[in-house]
Amino acid sequence: MGEKVVPCRAATRRLVTQAVAQPHALAYRGPVAQSANQQSGFRIVVAGGGFAGGTLALALAQLAPKTCRVTLVDAAPPEIAQEPDGRGLALSPASKNLLSAIGLWPRLAPGAQSMDSIELTDSPLNAALRPHLLGFTDELRDEGAKAWLVEAGALLAAIMEAVVAHPGIELIAPDTVQGFKVDGFGADIHLASGRTLRAALIAAADGKNSRLRELAGINCIGWSYAQKGIVATLSHERPHEGRAIQHFLPSGPFAILPLRGNRSSIVWTEDADKATALVAGDKDVFLAELGRRFGHRLGAISLEGHPRAFPLAFQMARAFVGDRLALVGDAAHVVHPLAGQGLNIGLRDVAALVEAITDNARLGLDIGSATALGRYQRWRRFDSAFSGAVMDGMNRLFSNDKAPLRAIRDLGMGLVDRAPGLKRFLVREAAGATGDVPRLLKGEAL
Repeated sequence: MGEKVVPCRAATRRLVTQAVAQPHALAYRGPVAQSANQQSGFRIVVAGGGFAGGTLALALAQLAPKTCRVTLVDAAPPEIAQEPDGRGLALSPASKNLLSAIGLWPRLAPGAQSMDSIELTDSPLNAALRPHLLGFTDELRDEGAKAWLVEAGALLAAIMEAVVAHPGIELIAPDTVQGFKVDGFGADIHLASGRTLRAALIAAADGKNSRLRELAGINCIGWSYAQKGIVATLSHERPHEGRAIQHFLPSGPFAILPLRGNRSSIVWTEDADKATALVAGDKDVFLAELGRRFGHRLGAISLEGHPRAFPLAFQMARAFVGDRLALVGDAAHVVHPLAGQGLNIGLRDVAALVEAITDNARLGLDIGSATALGRYQRWRRFDSAFSGAVMDGMNRLFSNDKAPLRAIRDLGMGLVDRAPGLKRFLVREAAGATGDVPRLLKGEAL
């Protein structure tokens, strides 16, 4: 049962091939693969191996006491060679601190692009000029305030490579949690493969349609938008100089995020029907519509890969915890991508849960107790709800073509642009440096 994982690409690909051939096989087994009943200490099962789940498993394996054993159950085989995904993800300084603490940032840094300035505009779609209303440049010169852009595929690959190589993580993939039963001392977790795991705590990182959240009877509040988000990666003639641009247009915000080299990622909010038609339609028509919004500042543009459209929604779980269960990432909250904060909010969940677990485990206390989970919920629920409400409000305020509203919001942005103290506060807020911040997000050791 305790075969050693060899952290090399050849071995990884052989094991992945075996996992695909046997869909419910135990694809990777580290030295902690024995039954929980045969070992002392606390077992934590993380369900879902995406950005939040994979990062959580790594952070726990590296930073929690040795009495905590980590099992990651993921529905997808952990393939290293994945389809390229050049979508840009904005990492706040706090998220960068977390990734540095678990050894991921050195893998990402060579391909990361710093966000050196931000420019916001508000105008009709056919405006000849998009005048500058609000910008941030001097406020971003401090390394502690600067965000970084990484490609989604690079981040996910770095997480999975580190998970596969870590001897303290038992990775069960491909497999899923089908159900669980809780008693006063732990939870029995039943997998689709027929295996049963005994754990002190389940961390549900299984996405916005979380099965574990449903099994726990936790309801959500939320709504769908009459919009879709279009994401694509572009090449352009001229350098972007690290400038991120957010155009507020009547159909929704249009963001240009700088990537390494003469490349950018776009996040384009559009009416749902039009977005579907654009992505499925003629490439030249798509490029023409894209050019109307992108502008000519960076010269001629061309697409890398195929654009994709996805529905937009706001969703917030009524509780972030249940009996021996903690919701993490999209399982707990889904927000509008207007400010690119979805990933950062999820990583704040990770840092808070790791700190709550670690502090309890060091005292020998039950990591799945109501006390431990209550601390996590108090830490994260208000912050997540507040961030989601801000994104929702901004989208509703700016996604229209009403002249009186435009005059009011443009006046407000203009006033902010002339208030250096307020701009510094907004940058600190986006950086994750305000409020009760988990130690990992501040760059401090646990």
